[in-house]
Amino acid sequence: MGEVKDEKPTRPYRSRVREESARRTRRAVVAAAADLFVARGYTATSLADVAAAAGVARPTVFAAFGSKAALLRQVLDEALAGDDEPIPVAQRPWYRPVWEAESPGEVLDAYADVCTLIGGRAARVFETVRRAADGSPEAAEVWQTLLRNRRIGARMVVERLVALGPLRHGSDVERAIDEVWFYNDPAHYGALVHGLGWDEPTYRQWLARSMRHALLPG
Repeated sequence: MGEVKDEKPTRPYRSRVREESARRTRRAVVAAAADLFVARGYTATSLADVAAAAGVARPTVFAAFGSKAALLRQVLDEALAGDDEPIPVAQRPWYRPVWEAESPGEVLDAYADVCTLIGGRAARVFETVRRAADGSPEAAEVWQTLLRNRRIGARMVVERLVALGPLRHGSDVERAIDEVWFYNDPAHYGALVHGLGWDEPTYRQWLARSMRHALLPG
């Protein structure tokens, strides 16, 4: 009989160099897509355009993201979060002051900081999606997801407020959520900072003051 050798199951080879190269490529594609979507519009930008701007082949873009809509979602996710790590916004270190605030006013001040940060990164991309939603079913779906996610964020803030003190309108939590949802729209940042030239400290102070007036007892 022949010699019997122990055979260990083989594990797929994963090269850290290859993985890092793929990640750099994804980042280049996302950055190129963000610039083109904002400058030209979502509908007018093709995957071939993005590939050319990123310096890669079109099949590379398709292999990495699958579709232009998926690439748009990635652009938005990274604009909101600031990087490509799979960590929800509410678990980010820069969101922590909202959870650590000890009074309703401090919650809204911290949330104004969050909204200002997100507005600076994402206001132009949000506007790009809003415009594309009228003529693109996939962009319309992304837009509706954005609206729902903003309301989820508003609900978390109001729940934190209620845990710390009364609201201006008593127990009308849904009205409070409506108001926070209105104020957390990056379009306000786009209009006042990008459009009218406000600086960020002025915008942040206006936002914090407006939310305090709308939500907290006088």
